[in-house]
Amino acid sequence: MSTAPALELSEQADEQTPQQSTVRRALAKRLSDVICIPSSQLPPQERHMAGDVLVELLRDADIELRASVAKRLVMLNEAPRTILVLLAKDDIEVARHVLESSKSLTDSDLIQIARKVSTEHRLTISQRRHISDAVVDVLAEFLEEDVVEMLLKNKGAQFSETTLQRILTVSRQHQPYVDLLVKRDEVRPSHGLTMFWWADSKTRKTILHRFGVTRAVLQQTCADLYPRAAAEGWNDEPVRKALQFIERRQRNRAAMARSKYGTLENAIEEAARIGMNRELADEIAYIAGIKPATSAQILSDKTGESLAILCKAPGLRRKHLSMLWRALKRPEVMADGSPNPLLENVISVFDAISTDNAQTVLRYWNWSLTSSLTPEVLRYIKKGLIPKEEDYGAAAITAALVFGNRT
Repeated sequence: MSTAPALELSEQADEQTPQQSTVRRALAKRLSDVICIPSSQLPPQERHMAGDVLVELLRDADIELRASVAKRLVMLNEAPRTILVLLAKDDIEVARHVLESSKSLTDSDLIQIARKVSTEHRLTISQRRHISDAVVDVLAEFLEEDVVEMLLKNKGAQFSETTLQRILTVSRQHQPYVDLLVKRDEVRPSHGLTMFWWADSKTRKTILHRFGVTRAVLQQTCADLYPRAAAEGWNDEPVRKALQFIERRQRNRAAMARSKYGTLENAIEEAARIGMNRELADEIAYIAGIKPATSAQILSDKTGESLAILCKAPGLRRKHLSMLWRALKRPEVMADGSPNPLLENVISVFDAISTDNAQTVLRYWNWSLTSSLTPEVLRYIKKGLIPKEEDYGAAAITAALVFGNRT
């Protein structure tokens, strides 16, 4: 009668080269079976012991065995996290099964994994059905384009303000981020109307449609504060700037009274006749109720959609938009006599937006680009740095991003 060989426990046996035996595959399957037993039939201690043994079996196992175990454990809510984390850091052929679907991995696990794996692993994590903002923060830290784009497309991914700001900043040099950011629910008017300045024409129209809204509620809520602020001599500068943003009237009557041109129309007609110069640009800005810095940004806009906002907000007619275009020495027709498509596009923006909505956009630009231009913020801009919102506010960030983008 033959007897089974004794299990060798000597140190010499431990030092032998491990063999990928059929027994190892069977044992791994049995241990996986044990781990998958419902909690009502298996003490947690035994489940974790089985997991610890399985981890050691898998460390130098072939990839086929590791992948088969990953597939088996991925849908188990009570799978030992130790083995799941090990598999999640494995070759992507193995890790993909865990990273895509495992519900047992916590945010802490995913954060730890994301910091120690390849771009392909992070791309797989970015496709999970639900991703918390803490995990998104870590995935986006690496600014890998495929990963960030996948996160932006993923409706189940949650974005913190910090990560949105990081991607917004990088979007100045990567147009696909702009297109995807505009579609995210988390994006605020400050984000959208800032990205406008480096968005393509199609996305600019989307931004204006989404964020060009009325300020009716703000105006009704704050209407009684204007006479009170006037009685105090408008001596509180932040209040004055805020109420200027909310105000219903766009044109500056005091500027019109001081101007030798009298009206905004006259100033633009003169610019069309002799060409735009610094004096006329400043006059147009003041009468239109904005600062020269805002006007300079608009007048230097290459594709010109912002010119449509500058003209629509103060109630100018379409012919004055064409005059402003001519004043900037931009061709109204092409060499073959056909209409300039850039001008046609600007006119379509002018026609599509209401005066109220255009006022909101223009006033927001004026407030965000000029209200926080303190010496400290100007130093940030000169160095190409972005100030922190908690220290300087959203307007300072907009100014730094827009004025710092002139390359």
